[in-house]
Amino acid sequence: MRRMLQAHGLDAGPTQRPLLAGAISSLIADVPATALLAAFGSLNVLGDASSMPIVASGAAYGGMMVLGGLLYGWVFQRAANDPRGGWLFGLAFGFVLWMLGPIPLLQWLPEHPLLIGYPAIGVLLGHLLWGLVLGWVFPFIHRRLYAGLDPSTDKARTGPEAVTRHLRAT
Repeated sequence: MRRMLQAHGLDAGPTQRPLLAGAISSLIADVPATALLAAFGSLNVLGDASSMPIVASGAAYGGMMVLGGLLYGWVFQRAANDPRGGWLFGLAFGFVLWMLGPIPLLQWLPEHPLLIGYPAIGVLLGHLLWGLVLGWVFPFIHRRLYAGLDPSTDKARTGPEAVTRHLRAT
């Protein structure tokens, strides 16, 4: 199956930069997600548990989610480049990250759960919002990175663009 997917072009080429697109998209998605975490008091609880200020816990959350954006770009590559369905990839990915990250680390491993009530709901909704925004923004960022890489003016040597360029020249 993997060989068939590679043959049909689902793997991103070196000029498409899905990891960079995932990181930039994640930085954009961090803003509303961190605001939601702050509104639900999740950053207060995380800051108290790790004995750091709220701003530092928000920055730590943002840094971890940038790693999640890199993982998103690496896993989905060109499949996430769909503006109509990318939000669904992102939403599902945010849910999976919530299940693999905060739940085992903050709920199961300590002696007593660190997040209960509104802060726990805030972490879930923050991850879902992060994934939704990430999946929605990723295709647009990915296209911008890909379109700006080729500085040559003669981009269309093959395909339909080459035919129309040749017809316009004559």
